[in-house]
Amino acid sequence: MKLSVAMAQINTVLGDVERNLEKHLVMIEEARQKGADLVTFPELSLTGYVLQDLATTVACRPAASNPIFKPLLDASRNIDVIVSFVEEDNRSRFYIASAYLAEGKILHVHRKVYLPTYGFFDEGRFFARGDAIRAFNTRFGRVGMLICEDFWHASSPYLLWLDGADLFFFASASPGRGLPSENRNGVPGRLDSARWVDDINRAYAGMFTSFVIHTNRVGFEDGINFWGGSSIFTPDGEPLINGPERVEALVQAELDLGQLHRTRSRLPLLRDEQASLVERELNRIINKDKI
Repeated sequence: MKLSVAMAQINTVLGDVERNLEKHLVMIEEARQKGADLVTFPELSLTGYVLQDLATTVACRPAASNPIFKPLLDASRNIDVIVSFVEEDNRSRFYIASAYLAEGKILHVHRKVYLPTYGFFDEGRFFARGDAIRAFNTRFGRVGMLICEDFWHASSPYLLWLDGADLFFFASASPGRGLPSENRNGVPGRLDSARWVDDINRAYAGMFTSFVIHTNRVGFEDGINFWGGSSIFTPDGEPLINGPERVEALVQAELDLGQLHRTRSRLPLLRDEQASLVERELNRIINKDKI
């Protein structure tokens, strides 16, 4: 089975949900016309990232009755869509979230679990933490979604792997950090943050013998530069595609889902995993009952 994935690495307008929605609908239609089965967007693609006190004013609840989600759900009747937004729950708690939309329905919402509140990151002041990491079924197989800092904690993709995910969709608003390496043959070097993210995505793809699809935003916001470079890695840990850095792009590639079978037949890491041992040792560590 083949799956054509389009990664919309876009620049968003801070706090202007209507304008960002318009861009989403244009990119979704472009991806559909190019034959994509699924299009995915970066972290907080509908709102912008450095929201701070704006978070409560741009928040919404994912539902067909919501004026932001209704056109997205309508668009998802012809192509699956992953979008990211600020979610407000029924007790007015606010989360960084991603939603998977298909056939006019919301299949799953993931709330960001790990909120960086260090350096220039300040998410913990304005958002609540998610409390679940779960895979879910789609027409392409079982899928897991994580948001930025989530995939800097090895437990997050590990839990998705154990829960049956074969496709990991990572959304981020990853800022450019570290000086670029030296130019080679006239090609600008890469930022440290770009290299770090690619290294960890490659490692997860190979370690969990799964596809890793990472969509990162671009542009400047409140003095922060987002570098783009969206990418896909195969279950062998090999790069399938790398998008351009620092520019908007619709990055598209075809995934051969049969690679899951071929890789896992050769490297049966999932078969040999001892989840019960992990559970036992985690309980020991958490309960401080060390031998």
